[in-house]
Amino acid sequence: MQTQTYRKIAQLGYFSLMAYVLMWHLWLSPPPEGISLGLMLGLWFVPLLFPLRGILRGNPYTYAWASFISLWYFLHSLTIIVADENERWLAVVELLLASTFFYGCVYYAKYRGRELGLSIRKPKQPKSPK
Repeated sequence: MQTQTYRKIAQLGYFSLMAYVLMWHLWLSPPPEGISLGLMLGLWFVPLLFPLRGILRGNPYTYAWASFISLWYFLHSLTIIVADENERWLAVVELLLASTFFYGCVYYAKYRGRELGLSIRKPKQPKSPK
């Protein structure tokens, strides 16, 4: 039960972040003249597409490395909160969504990996007699 709750939290953060990035760059605050919309979407939307298959399938390995992708949005939002007063409220929402995505990914990967018997720890080797 706990594992599926974390999966749902991660998916909520992930899909919300995908939708929000599109809304931000297409409607809420489009890029200024001279900056390509394609470039903006390439920087902010395309990275979210990489883990899509694994997120949908519930692959704990994908959730583990997708948590690193969420940090890109976490850092972006913190930078905007500090640097741009006009887009601060947009960045706060991004920070909440990226944090939700990160939290869900980390704990889903941890608990689902345990259920499957996966481990990143090196198995203990018995000491050989001298």
